[in-house]
Amino acid sequence: MGQSFPQAGLTWPYNSDAGMIATWSSFTQPGPAKECRHSSVKADEAASTAPFHLDLWFYFTLQNWVLDFGRPIAMLIERSPRTLPRSMIYVSIITFVMGASIHLVGDSVNHRLLFSGYQHHLSVRENPIIKNLKPETLIDSFELLYYYDEYLGHSMWYVPFFLIIFMYFSGCFTPTKAQSSAPGAALLLVVPSGLYYWYLVTEGQIFILFIFTFFAMLALVLHQKRKRLFLDSNGLFLFCSFALTLLLVALWVAWLWNDPVLRKKYPGVIYVPEPWAFYTLHVSSRH
Repeated sequence: MGQSFPQAGLTWPYNSDAGMIATWSSFTQPGPAKECRHSSVKADEAASTAPFHLDLWFYFTLQNWVLDFGRPIAMLIERSPRTLPRSMIYVSIITFVMGASIHLVGDSVNHRLLFSGYQHHLSVRENPIIKNLKPETLIDSFELLYYYDEYLGHSMWYVPFFLIIFMYFSGCFTPTKAQSSAPGAALLLVVPSGLYYWYLVTEGQIFILFIFTFFAMLALVLHQKRKRLFLDSNGLFLFCSFALTLLLVALWVAWLWNDPVLRKKYPGVIYVPEPWAFYTLHVSSRH
């Protein structure tokens, strides 16, 4: 049984095989161009400030955990307080889908290797099951697969995602300070949302991209504050989710700071171990 949000042009059909699939009719049906709202929110627009989108953020968080974030990104674009250029939307979605597809293939092979004894806390060449491959040129193939998954796929996947997040966030401002508050539903969703972003940052190894986005959001908040513009409920939800993510990442890094094996796996100034590496090193090895 499906749910419809006609005001956003969205339909959510559900079935046992495909799950919930977000579709956006405004991308496929011809119609008049939407009014561009790239300018700052004016005082006479205060009455039309968007309320907290409980349905949007609930489904976004739910699908983040269950189906990852490929599908709800379409909803985020449609609900953006600013109308984004269609060319930017198309390029972002195409790049996002290509990166997610590369990651899906690489991750599927990677998870299959776990059943054969692959250990995430070791590099490709240091893994016992890889060392014994014949001919040795096969090791180069696995390293190439690792590159496509962890570097190319992740970059094509996450860069458009965080760009769209930031574009959405940039429109979440209101000139009415009384509307700059988060309802109880938003506060309840902050924890699972922040926890998911923590997993995204650590397992995806995208801390630099995340921290750059968070600082850009913080800078925008300070800039808009000078204009007497304040975050609305949706902006507060995003900002609190990212702030909680940063706290969780800091606690994660502090906990594993002196781990010699993970230190070897993740050398350099930016040390953010992957949860799967921690699992194969400290959890699965004990069974």
